[in-house]
Amino acid sequence: MRVAYVSTDPGIDVLGTKGASVHVQAVVAALLRRGAEVDLLTPRADETAAADLAAHPRLRIHRLPRVGRGEPAARERAARASDAAVAGLLDELHASPGTGSTRPLDLVYERYALWGRTATAWAAARGVPSLLEVNAPLPVEQARHRVLVDAPAAYDAARAALTAATAVIGVSPAVSDWAASLGADPVTTIGNGVDTRRVVPAARPVHDGRPDPARPFTLGFVGTLKGWHGVDTLLAALALLGPGHRLLVVGDGPTATDLRATADRLGVADRVTWTGAVPAAAVPALLQEMDVACAPYPPLDGFYFSPLKVTEYLAAGLPVVASDVGGLRALLCGPGGAGGDLVPPGDAAALADAVADLRDDVVRRRALRATHRRAALALDWDHVVEASLATLPHPPVSPTGATRVA
Repeated sequence: MRVAYVSTDPGIDVLGTKGASVHVQAVVAALLRRGAEVDLLTPRADETAAADLAAHPRLRIHRLPRVGRGEPAARERAARASDAAVAGLLDELHASPGTGSTRPLDLVYERYALWGRTATAWAAARGVPSLLEVNAPLPVEQARHRVLVDAPAAYDAARAALTAATAVIGVSPAVSDWAASLGADPVTTIGNGVDTRRVVPAARPVHDGRPDPARPFTLGFVGTLKGWHGVDTLLAALALLGPGHRLLVVGDGPTATDLRATADRLGVADRVTWTGAVPAAAVPALLQEMDVACAPYPPLDGFYFSPLKVTEYLAAGLPVVASDVGGLRALLCGPGGAGGDLVPPGDAAALADAVADLRDDVVRRRALRATHRRAALALDWDHVVEASLATLPHPPVSPTGATRVA
């Protein structure tokens, strides 16, 4: 199978460290493990965090026109122009000369981008199956958190992409509902996965919960430091828990400076470790330093995330304390759920109490290490990609010759 993977979002460096970058890398790696040839089309592949993946002999990266950081209207025009260039590049790849492959494209797999409409239209016109993965209602997100100058055009692009695709995947029920409201039919909900080869539980015994200056009981968070991730609530919970507890924050982002100031104000700065942005390869070892992992989302209207951090917490066998928002209850506590602890969003006292309960129950934490690991194995990226491909009318077969569905 030869796949064109299209990511035209100028905010995603496909070789970078942010969550969306890791998501792209995970899907591409799963396709490569199936034996596929992958042509990756993107305007950004500048970082080196995924250099090993970039060097894979069956992966070829093709650069689309760059989108600069100019004023919003100019940036939107540049993003549209970059997306429009997808058609010519796909024509070249499909014809195969000079691309390193002798076969035409079998599938276009696109990560939905705000102005992305060309790839699915190209595929429909040439009879090539296309799979559109939708991770967020991007026009809503752009207008709420950044600047959206031409909203009608953004929604036109979304409708065009969603209705031209052979199959559409939403990463959460809320995302799927949004895609369906713009004409996608059908839409299948398949949550995000985790690389269970890379992320594994620590070999050391679980913390016994007793005060130990040499090994403080460690709370952990992984993710981009943005306001909707609730790290300020986690800092407040750390202050309530008192000495003997440490917080490990893995990631960076626009609120990092404000969060450090909050830690100073709360008097916990000396108990917080900030790693900054780290490559995906460094995350597993950092997860193994944690005793409880947190997803402390604040109250949010229309929560639509399928958090990568939570699936990584599960794969590492960590107890999870998360806000009771969106699909986290189904993931952690529903039928077949992993058994995480849910607290009201934005409630630092409830978060601290849940951590303290886990700290004091070493038997439960030992059991959760095994329970969460088992739950994560069913969420491995290989299963996610197989299930996504199975939504196509004529699913590609696995390397063994049998169609596999998670």
